[in-house]
Amino acid sequence: MSVRIVCLLPAATEIACALGLRESLVGRSHACAFPPDVAGLPALTRPRVDPMLHSGALDDEVRRVHSTGQPLYVLDEERLAGLAPDVVVTQAACEVCAVSYEQVAAVTRRAAPAAEVLCLLPARLGDVLDDVRRVADACGVAARGEALVSTLRRRLAAAASAPRPRPRVAVVEWLEPPMLAGHWVPEAVEAAGGSPVGPAPGQASPYVTWEQVRALRPQAVVVAPCGFDLARTAREAESLATTLESLAPRVLLMDGNAYLNRPGPRLVDAVEEMAAWLAAV
Repeated sequence: MSVRIVCLLPAATEIACALGLRESLVGRSHACAFPPDVAGLPALTRPRVDPMLHSGALDDEVRRVHSTGQPLYVLDEERLAGLAPDVVVTQAACEVCAVSYEQVAAVTRRAAPAAEVLCLLPARLGDVLDDVRRVADACGVAARGEALVSTLRRRLAAAASAPRPRPRVAVVEWLEPPMLAGHWVPEAVEAAGGSPVGPAPGQASPYVTWEQVRALRPQAVVVAPCGFDLARTAREAESLATTLESLAPRVLLMDGNAYLNRPGPRLVDAVEEMAAWLAAV
């Protein structure tokens, strides 16, 4: 009998599908949209704030909801019970990006007590690959996990092996107020042939000022706001174009939501895109 999987994190949904488990998925989060056909699955979460607000207003609204003690996301307990999952995959890396582990664990204990709750907590690039193995093991396809990890490692090694200069690279993860990307992003920059400036690998993403970014003397800046696709990134970066161009001679706008912010297989796509861009001096 096949396992029934609910993924409440977009990266987890992508991992499951990359492992050939698409037909075993029975539920997803509201943000899970890749591969595109997962949009037909029941969505079990919804945000309490409007994710389409401008970045400054969105940051303010997230702070306001946090101040009330409410979770940022609502999890549909009744629908989860009806799906009767065997495995529920969630995360504990960021309460802003997705429903929290504590909330998922509490709701699952009531709604689907027999289900295994698998919590992903990636902080470094290697953790993302380890999470592929963990999802594969929990879903009974360990060999597929090892094969996928081997493929991803080969691609990362190929990107890192290309001879090129190693420019100083800052990755902007939020625009208003500005934030520099931490966690796995510094190692992704390094794998792409850059020398990351800002937080050390594994550290949380800090709020900064543009003056602090400028003081790091980046030679290239990647703008990849968390949760923003490329079109939205371009819209919000437009009003800051002069500021961004003053930080470094080269600025790359990326689809952070699909690639760099998401700790799943497409993070390797982000490394390859950055590597090609950094090499095109």
